[in-house]
Amino acid sequence: MESLFTYIRRQLDTQYSVTEIKSLASIICSDSLNISTIELYTGKYTDLSADKAQKIQYILERLLHHEPIQYIIGTTIFCNLTFKVTPDVLIPRPETEELVNLITHENNGKVSILDIGTGSGCIAISLNKNLPEASVTGWDISKKALKIATYNNNNIKTNVNFKERDIFNLPPNTSEQFDIIVSNPPYVTEKEKEEMQPEVLYHEPSIALFVEDNDPLRYYRRIAKYASKALTTDGKLYFEINQHFGKETAEILQKEHFKEIRILKDFYQNDRIVAAVR
Repeated sequence: MESLFTYIRRQLDTQYSVTEIKSLASIICSDSLNISTIELYTGKYTDLSADKAQKIQYILERLLHHEPIQYIIGTTIFCNLTFKVTPDVLIPRPETEELVNLITHENNGKVSILDIGTGSGCIAISLNKNLPEASVTGWDISKKALKIATYNNNNIKTNVNFKERDIFNLPPNTSEQFDIIVSNPPYVTEKEKEEMQPEVLYHEPSIALFVEDNDPLRYYRRIAKYASKALTTDGKLYFEINQHFGKETAEILQKEHFKEIRILKDFYQNDRIVAAVR
């Protein structure tokens, strides 16, 4: 009889690489079925209960339609925390963990933080967890995303204040002040769609991903303008960016009279973070 891994590989090998299959098999077995790695590679598929076998088959069928495994099992790990995710929110990326780690490393104490475009709440909640004295607020335009963020906030036992806000249409007399503003806004251009995996292109929320080719930095301009007034003196602005627009994003901040502007690379050596001081 074949091992469970051999069975999973045989089912998926027309759609995924061996490396991807190993990762998917590990997630399926550890997170969804409570099967150990040893059982994965040496156990017999026919030794599984009927319920577990049926569940595996259901997951594999969804994977063959290129649904992200995180949506299938309903959770993902980000900054060592377990977040609920659905197709209403983006799946957090490792590059965004680097953004959170940078902010955590460079700040402490009773700072006030605003996360614009919070989605699942992964940035805001992780910052609140790592900077427990901080006061953290998360904004999003999507009611469905805010529902997921609120669930994660309660489940992880953090104290983020989530609000429905549109950075392009803020309520009159918005006058909050923050020590830190962070945003990972939509930054994938339409022409970059052809480079994207179907798991992303057809299943993750396009409103949180894509910008028009003729104005790819619209969110950065608007947020920078808002931050130039909403940040306290020497307050800090952190952006996750499209790797192709590091210089252009920095120029936006220069025009808004920010100082100490930095363009930082991710672990793939792509421009990924722009940070500045008001």
